[in-house]
Amino acid sequence: MSRIEKMSILGVRSFGIEDKDKQIITFFSPLTILVGPNGAGKTTIIECLKYICTGDFPPGTKGNTFVHDPKVAQETDVRAQIRLQFRDVNGEVVAVQRSMLCSQKSKKTEFKTLEGVITRRKHGENVSLSSKCAEIDREMISCLGVSKAVLNNVIFCHQEDSNWPLSEGKALKQKFDEIFSATRYIKALETLRQVRQTQGQKVKECQTELKYLKQNKEKACEIRDQITSKEAQLRSSQEIVKSYENELEPLKNRLKEIEHNLSKIMRLDNEIKALDSRKKQMEKDNSELEQKMEKVFQGTDEQLNDLYHNHQRTVREKERRLVDCQRELEKLNKEARLLSQEREELLVEQGRLQQQADRHQEHIRARDSLIQSLATHLELDGFEHGPFSERQITNFHELVREKQEREAKTASQLLNDLTEKETLKQKQIDEIRDKKSGLGRVIELKTELLTKKQSELRNVKNELQRLEGSSDRILELDQELTKAERELSKAEKNSNVEALKAEVISLQNEKADLDRSLRKLDQEMEQLNHHTTTLTQMEMLTKNKTDKDEQIRKIKSRHSSELTSLLGYFPTKKQLEDWLHSKSKEINQTRDRLANLNKELASAEQNKNHTNNELKKKEEQLSSYEYKLFDVCGSQDFESDLDRLKEDIEKSSKQRAMLAGATAVYSQFIAQLTDENQSCCPVCQRVFQTEAELQEVISDLQSKLRLAPDKLKSTESELKKKERRRDEMLRLVPMRESIIDLKEKEIPGLRNKLQSVSGDIQNLKTGIEEQETLLGTIMPEEESAKVCLTDVTIMERLQMELKDVERKIAQQAAKLQGVDLDRTVQQVNQEKQEKQHKVDTVSSKIELNRKLIQDQQEQIQCLKSKTNELKSEKLQISTNLQRRQQMEEQTVELSTEVQSLYREIKDAKEQINPLETALEKFQQEKEELIHRKHTSNKMAQDKINDIKEKVKNINGYMKDIENYIQDGKDDYKKQKETELNEVVVQLNDCDKHKEKINKEMGTMRQDIDTQKIQERWLQDNLTLRKRREELKEVEEERKQHLKEMGQMQVLQMKNEHQKLEENIDTIKRNHSLALGRQKGYEEEILHFKKELREPQFRDAEDKYREMMIVMRTTELVNKDLDIYYKTLDQ
Repeated sequence: MSRIEKMSILGVRSFGIEDKDKQIITFFSPLTILVGPNGAGKTTIIECLKYICTGDFPPGTKGNTFVHDPKVAQETDVRAQIRLQFRDVNGEVVAVQRSMLCSQKSKKTEFKTLEGVITRRKHGENVSLSSKCAEIDREMISCLGVSKAVLNNVIFCHQEDSNWPLSEGKALKQKFDEIFSATRYIKALETLRQVRQTQGQKVKECQTELKYLKQNKEKACEIRDQITSKEAQLRSSQEIVKSYENELEPLKNRLKEIEHNLSKIMRLDNEIKALDSRKKQMEKDNSELEQKMEKVFQGTDEQLNDLYHNHQRTVREKERRLVDCQRELEKLNKEARLLSQEREELLVEQGRLQQQADRHQEHIRARDSLIQSLATHLELDGFEHGPFSERQITNFHELVREKQEREAKTASQLLNDLTEKETLKQKQIDEIRDKKSGLGRVIELKTELLTKKQSELRNVKNELQRLEGSSDRILELDQELTKAERELSKAEKNSNVEALKAEVISLQNEKADLDRSLRKLDQEMEQLNHHTTTLTQMEMLTKNKTDKDEQIRKIKSRHSSELTSLLGYFPTKKQLEDWLHSKSKEINQTRDRLANLNKELASAEQNKNHTNNELKKKEEQLSSYEYKLFDVCGSQDFESDLDRLKEDIEKSSKQRAMLAGATAVYSQFIAQLTDENQSCCPVCQRVFQTEAELQEVISDLQSKLRLAPDKLKSTESELKKKERRRDEMLRLVPMRESIIDLKEKEIPGLRNKLQSVSGDIQNLKTGIEEQETLLGTIMPEEESAKVCLTDVTIMERLQMELKDVERKIAQQAAKLQGVDLDRTVQQVNQEKQEKQHKVDTVSSKIELNRKLIQDQQEQIQCLKSKTNELKSEKLQISTNLQRRQQMEEQTVELSTEVQSLYREIKDAKEQINPLETALEKFQQEKEELIHRKHTSNKMAQDKINDIKEKVKNINGYMKDIENYIQDGKDDYKKQKETELNEVVVQLNDCDKHKEKINKEMGTMRQDIDTQKIQERWLQDNLTLRKRREELKEVEEERKQHLKEMGQMQVLQMKNEHQKLEENIDTIKRNHSLALGRQKGYEEEILHFKKELREPQFRDAEDKYREMMIVMRTTELVNKDLDIYYKTLDQ
């Protein structure tokens, strides 16, 4: 149980801020009573205890009123500190410190929480944990062993909140739930139920999977036995192959030796022929060389060599002299190039200096000319004649600057006037564009809908055309289906699959018996080889097992109680790592959920504000629309007013038509009655008795005819007014629809959304509190488990090694059982080969029967697939024919909609035309204003820029003139002319020396060419004598080869070579047969190994064992979960 010992207070409420004012309170056991008058600080002590333990300030304060007032202390900054010493749930001493800072600003105080520190004593040293590294509130709750709700509402309950047990039901329930953690208890029960259900499902899945894993394990063992048998046969075959190779090796060596001798004979024969050919060629070359030479030297070889060497020495001396002359000539050429380059540079520099001098004079003339022209342009006096002095130029610049400022001011005023007019025109253009774009959007929407409907209509028509030829296809399908069903029944009658399967099963049983016999023989051979060393290995393994058991026992006794309290059992390394991983994952998830909840809370609050603003905007928009509608209609019943107006317009139109027709009818009647031959009524054909009656009717008709035009005019005027009012009301139809949407959809939707967001905010706040409580519970358990992980890892490694030792002991014990020492390895091997031969025969029969079964099944399946495809196609065509009537009705509906859309688009386009005309007019007026503005601005700017450019040119010329004078270019020009004359003299001397050397080199080259001819003749004589010596050597070599070839017995070697080849071919055939058998065994072994490497067989035993362990462990876990759930639910 945790216990408070001491607390110090400094700078809180009425407690002073100086170190001498620090108050230390010691708490006694079991009870400490605080007694004092009002305002002594009793409540402040309880508030300090609550703040140091939970981090919460007293009710009604935000921190700045909790700290001593800086104004009372007459300080800018006041620092408050609370320290507490207590013993945690483990009885260890813990010290915690929290600090605060309150600063007095100009009009308000600013509060800030400083760093908090928790200090513990571990292994004789103080260990501190800062608030920067951990959450001190959570650490304090963990150390005290009491939840935050208990601290706030029970232990450190403030006097202002002490009546919370009398609060309303919902708030009271929430308080009790927080104190007793009821929500966590219910969640724990629900989690246990879900985990138990998940684990039960997992056990069922494991049982189903174990069935198949067991079959795979048995099949894998069978394949391994077959691999062992085939490997024994392979080793026997390899020994036979090796014996053939041993016989073949000496025969190949002897054959190689004979072939080497025969090849040597062939080589000697070829060399003799080559030497004969070479001899003839050399004799021919010598005769040709003698004919080419004018005469042959008759002296000795020494004389010829001396003559040749003396001649070469003379030629080399002349060539050396020629090279010296060439070097000297190159040196002179280089010197001439340097002089020429220097002369060219001086010429370029002289031209450049002359050009600069000419340019200097031109600059002076151009400056004076520009000043005169600009002064004339600007009407400035005193600058008609040049040249000008410095004082005149300075005065000119000041006059020009004043002129520029006056021009710029005038241009700016004109530009501002034109800009204001342009802005007014743009505002009118924008209003017309808005109206036009609204109609444009309507046309675009209607056009898009029209395109969509036209596309649907085309698709329906295409589908109807495609369905017209489907009736004939149904008859063809009926015939093909009948034929396919006959073929299928015939194939099923002729099939004998069942008989073949029965035969395969009997052969498989026979093969399984043979395989078991082979495995027994393999085991017997291994036991015969290894039973002598088994006893010694068992003794060593037993001793190793005892040591490992002792180490495991020690580790378990050290951590059993701690791990059992955490997990409910002593876990393995994987279980503990999984538990730690799940805890770490749960902590991270809880933190992530907490962060996400905070983000969602901020987002929800922002969404709430946004929804509030949107609701206000919609309500304002609704009231604006209703005011506009009432202003036009005079009431809110828009539809009835519009219908009445349309009826009035229709009546007025009919009345106008009647009046227009009446005028013509009255005129016709009067004309008929005034005709002398007509004496009856033109309507009823009544005959007038007297002329008075006739005149009375005529006068009546004439009076009506006079009144008709006035009535027609008044009727048309009234009709136009009504039509204008109708157009205005029709333009308000979209606004009326917007009002209905706002009243019925948008405003109620926003209100519902606002209510929903408020509920979400409350739920998020509740979720945040739950996640913080959960995080404070999980983290201490994770720390305890991490301490035990290392020893559990060592213990699991020891257990794995112990299992391996026990398995080896069992293997050694099994090796000693059932060993028959009366039989030899040869007898067992012979019996094994007989059994293997039988297995091969049975396997081939099984494969043949399986192939027959597969062929028949494939034939039947193919016919069934064909029948099903024909039935499916027939059903599809029937379905399409039923849809035909529906598609025809759809075609009529789409055509009607397309025509309606055409009419609506046409009406909208007619309304756009007047707007476009007005828009073009305003745009033209705006462009004229812009053109005027640009023209005036450009003219003023061009004038100013022209003046600036001319002033700039004048300044440039003045700068160039000053630079030329200051640089002293005239003296420099004279110096370069003197240097140029000196270089020209040196270049002429060099050219004369080069001409002299060239003449000397020409003479020497002519002498060398003459000596070359003599040297060629001497070389030909030397070559001829050398070839004669080579000819003699070739004749000697030919004689030697003939002698060596005569000593070899060529015929006897060829006969022996033939016999050896025959023997080698026989052995190679036998060797190939043995290799073929060996390759067959290797392929079978590879096939079995490949089959064993398949996923279902590769780790079949490990998977079976792991799945069995998982199933048993899950069953035990599920059983424990049932017990926990029932215990918690009671």
